[in-house]
Amino acid sequence: MASTISPTETAWLLHEIIGFAEMEHSDTLAVLEEATRTAEGVLAPLNWPGDQHGSHLIDGRVISPPGFAEAFKTYAHGGWIGIAADEEHGGQGLSHVLALAAFEPVSSANMAFGLCPMLTQDAIALLAAHGTQDQRARLMRPLIEGKWTGTMCLTEPQSGSDLSGIRSKAEPLANGRYAVSGQKIYITWGEHDFTANILHLVLARLPDAPPGSAGISLFAVPKIGEDGSRNGVSCASLEHKLGIHASPTCVMLFEGAEGELIGPVHRGLPCMFAMMNAARLGVAMQGVAIAERSFRRAVDFANLRVQGGGPIANHPDVRRMLWTMRALALGGRLLTLYAASTTEARAQLLIPIAKAWATDAGFEAASLGVQVHGGMGFVEETGAAQHLRDARIAPIYEGTNGIQAITLVKRGLLRDQGVALASLLAEISSNQEISPDVRQATVEASDAATWLRQASERDAEASSYAFLQLLGTLVAGWLCERIITHAGASAQIKAAAEMYCNQVLPRTKAFAATIARPSRAVTSALELA
Repeated sequence: MASTISPTETAWLLHEIIGFAEMEHSDTLAVLEEATRTAEGVLAPLNWPGDQHGSHLIDGRVISPPGFAEAFKTYAHGGWIGIAADEEHGGQGLSHVLALAAFEPVSSANMAFGLCPMLTQDAIALLAAHGTQDQRARLMRPLIEGKWTGTMCLTEPQSGSDLSGIRSKAEPLANGRYAVSGQKIYITWGEHDFTANILHLVLARLPDAPPGSAGISLFAVPKIGEDGSRNGVSCASLEHKLGIHASPTCVMLFEGAEGELIGPVHRGLPCMFAMMNAARLGVAMQGVAIAERSFRRAVDFANLRVQGGGPIANHPDVRRMLWTMRALALGGRLLTLYAASTTEARAQLLIPIAKAWATDAGFEAASLGVQVHGGMGFVEETGAAQHLRDARIAPIYEGTNGIQAITLVKRGLLRDQGVALASLLAEISSNQEISPDVRQATVEASDAATWLRQASERDAEASSYAFLQLLGTLVAGWLCERIITHAGASAQIKAAAEMYCNQVLPRTKAFAATIARPSRAVTSALELA
């Protein structure tokens, strides 16, 4: 049994179901095959040892697990960090959609490792969108070549999801740059031994900044200055975490660290959204990857584990779990790739849905994987438990899934009065070949959107998560039905799509039933007891 998604299957989905047409099918397949070879040959063997060893802070330096630094050099030398970056700055100039598809086998093989190049690619995307010509020329190439890595420094001890409370300061210097001071927490790969330099993208306030999120600016702060000296940046400690042990989650101190402004003054948060949206799609793909890996591992075990006279893979309930895992991975993959490839207005609607839906699906699949293993799933040596531990962070970081649901309602529904959603639902329902279940779900989604637009703010927030799940389940089901009706679909992928439409798509009815019925326990100030 293959240990990750087949490149052939992903290439087929991209071209035949998503409608990807930026490259020839054969070229897409070649890229995905090479990404899979690198992931399985270099990164997968480090996953379990890296989890057991973890990263450690020693005398102010983070030491990664054995083999990780060498693997990063191999990965960077292969051009994977700059796969979608401009050729002008040393990138390959390929499609962002293809880069996202190529990231799945990386996250499947070693989720903790994949976070470092993912954030570096997102830093490149931010600089490409908001850096000056000079900044792009100086800062992008070393990131693309893997000589530097990038981080996203937002969260502070008192300011998590609500970034309006950021206290980090930036004081103007005589040379036109800024001295940045403050503490940032939960900084993924904020310090490591992969590269000599790390470029931190930091949100901070200028002395004249207005209060709230409107007063935040964005700064690029390198670990090592242009003169080769150490900047005022250090790692104070590492978090002790449930999963992704190989990935250091750092508490970073900025003590008068010299940095430069990225984008306009006081407009740091809108600039940072370029990086955050890219990261949310990457995290969505992590959910897909962990679902797929969990499925593959569980299938291998179920085919070998004999109970009741034969392999447990023959038992209907075990097959239910396995095919559900396969269907969840497929639905998440389609939803994420579609969100990455659609128009900008529709992408803004779908990105929070993809991030939340795919990561929840990844955790559900990983949990089912443990269940398929039975007692052996609760034992670390089988690897099923690591997938579950690793999967649990994805619904939390890059904006919790509850935040994604509120974002969907406030920005994806209320801001444009539902225009983008109405367009999507109209496109789905205009297809005469869709099933009664999909057609009914589009009606339920439209009715729910109308109710949410008329509801009080608190009622709308209380129902936002069910609305997100309804839309995610619907869109993934709509895409799965394209597979079922496609003459070229293989038996395996068609069976997975049918499993999705038969067993997962009907969840829309339950989500729809709860949206217009927010519980008083949630919406009132009734004391919890």
